[in-house]
Amino acid sequence: MSQTPDDIPDEETLLEGEAQVEEQEPATKKPPRYKVVLLNDDYTPMEFVVHVLEVFFGFGREKATQIMLAVHTQGSAVVGIFTRDVAETKSEQVNNYAQSHDHPLMSRVEAAD
Repeated sequence: MSQTPDDIPDEETLLEGEAQVEEQEPATKKPPRYKVVLLNDDYTPMEFVVHVLEVFFGFGREKATQIMLAVHTQGSAVVGIFTRDVAETKSEQVNNYAQSHDHPLMSRVEAAD
């Protein structure tokens, strides 16, 4: 049994007698953000910290040096804000890389406000 175009009701006919549903935008929230915090220590060479900031966070030499000095003088500094998975991955990469090069440099992940 096939339908001809005349047998198919139009949209207006379909809506008659039916409750109209108002379309709504889906309620979406941005995922929570997390900070990667680089921690100061008394043993990791400053040049190594600059290198880590360039390699893992994409900073240029000048900006990486500024951040390294902030870590050195203030004890820690936020080096990036990401989704949870990215923040945890970057922190783990930094910690593993420092350890593999016999440096005690550490980073941690904190919830961003």
